[in-house]
Amino acid sequence: MKAVKTLTLMRWLFGQLAPYKTKVICAIGALIVGSGSWLLLGQGVKIVVDEGFVANNAAMLNQMMLVVVGIALLGSIAAYFRFYLMIWLGERVSADIRQSVYSHLLTLPPAFFEKTRTGEVISRFTSDTTVLQSVVGMGLSMALRAGITFIGALLLMLVTSPMLTLYVLIAVPIVLLPIRFFGARVRLHARNSQDRVADLGAYVDESLHEIHTVQAYSHEHLDRSMFAGRVEDVMTAANSRIRFRALMMATIMGISMTAITLVAWLGAQQVLSASISAGELTAFMFYAVMAGGAVATLSEVIGEVQKAAGASERLMELLHTESEVLEPETPQLLAKKVQGNLTLSDVTFSYPSGEGSPALQHISLDIKAGERIALVGPSGAGKSSLFQLLLRFYDIQSGQISLEGVNIAELELEALRQQYALVPQDSVIFASSVAENIRYGRPDASDEDVQAAAKAARADEFIEQLPEGYQTYLGERGVRLSGGQKQRISIARAILADRPILLLDEATSSLDAANEQFIKLALDELMREKTTLIIAHRLATVINADRIVVMDKGQVVAIGNHQELLASNALYREFAELQLVS
Repeated sequence: MKAVKTLTLMRWLFGQLAPYKTKVICAIGALIVGSGSWLLLGQGVKIVVDEGFVANNAAMLNQMMLVVVGIALLGSIAAYFRFYLMIWLGERVSADIRQSVYSHLLTLPPAFFEKTRTGEVISRFTSDTTVLQSVVGMGLSMALRAGITFIGALLLMLVTSPMLTLYVLIAVPIVLLPIRFFGARVRLHARNSQDRVADLGAYVDESLHEIHTVQAYSHEHLDRSMFAGRVEDVMTAANSRIRFRALMMATIMGISMTAITLVAWLGAQQVLSASISAGELTAFMFYAVMAGGAVATLSEVIGEVQKAAGASERLMELLHTESEVLEPETPQLLAKKVQGNLTLSDVTFSYPSGEGSPALQHISLDIKAGERIALVGPSGAGKSSLFQLLLRFYDIQSGQISLEGVNIAELELEALRQQYALVPQDSVIFASSVAENIRYGRPDASDEDVQAAAKAARADEFIEQLPEGYQTYLGERGVRLSGGQKQRISIARAILADRPILLLDEATSSLDAANEQFIKLALDELMREKTTLIIAHRLATVINADRIVVMDKGQVVAIGNHQELLASNALYREFAELQLVS
């Protein structure tokens, strides 16, 4: 994604406020009242000095002091509503952006996540959206208040002394120079700083998720060292951003204070020459200080905006990442009752990030409804790639895959994937209860349906022994379960889903001999009247398949039943001799 102008990024960010116009208007109203109250204090100070102190009028002094207190109270009440509404808006916008980014990420294909680390994406959800929350909730409020204060103070200064105001205006363009010069550098280093934080988050995510391997290989000291290096990279990047931001603030403050001091000296000369009164000079300086403070606030907010621009750019990159697997413009419809007929016609496929030969080459296969097809072959033969294509996680380069005679590229992705129940080789367990993990296959299933699926998968026995049965929390990635238990949960999920096509990727690989027999019985029941594709390295699990497809180097090299392949295919015979002959 090309670099985006700060103005474009800010327009996108503040465009997120559009659904909450009423609250924005109320917040701005409170801000105007609050800023106006503090500006009125200058007039109160002027009257206190000229008609109270100088005129030696105690009654006027007392009266004006009460007025000043009332104005301050009004400003405080307005400040409450301003703070509440703006901070709420910051939280709301941050939440909306997180929802938008997450929803979009769910539409991206596996190819995107091959190139992008999960920890980096998580960083964009956390640190980047927190920066935006701060800018909308506090930065925008401060900028609007400072802008109104500066304009109001400038107008009242003009009313008080046009000549002194002219001197002040001469300093304004000079103040803008460091904002322009340093602001761009702050944004550049802010983006780099956020990237380093993302790298740090990705490393933490990876090392802690694989803590068993880290500790098993006594890798802790190296990980500490590598983590410390990444922390220092974050500090180095942050140091550059902080240095330029501090330079911007210091330059602006130096120019502003020098200008105010010179104006105060010139004003004192006018008081001595009786051109203006002491009260007018006091009020003018009050407004000048407010204007200077407003400029300082704006410069600080600009630093935050530049930081937010870097964060916005990273989030917009995610939102503008297009899926390589596109929904059809006019999707075809499947029959209400899908039988499970699949046809692969001269399919050739290469992974987007892959190099070398294609993963699959000229694959043609006709699978009838209810048929059990086993895919065997060495690692890297293309068996799992075939599953990926059936689910349309990737698009093929040539050929066609059809379901019930309809090209799957012409089906809605959701409609297509609802026809498959997948049992992957590495069983996926979510950080929730046993029941919710099984119910993932059919979210509206009743507790009775969940338990029936677990019994069919022979998982009920160990589930009942867990501390809270079906409500037991399984921990992140199912750390509380053995490999075989995870696999039975995964099989129960597929049984509950009850879809016409089953994709079984080494579905019994993590089971001991006793449990494997139970699962085979469950799978036999599950596969009844369903089209089933089974990936298996252990030939004992697929001997009874209707057809066995032997694959090697992305090609189908033989098709037949067990006896036919033993007689006709050397590769299959080699597998059989290694595994089945005692």
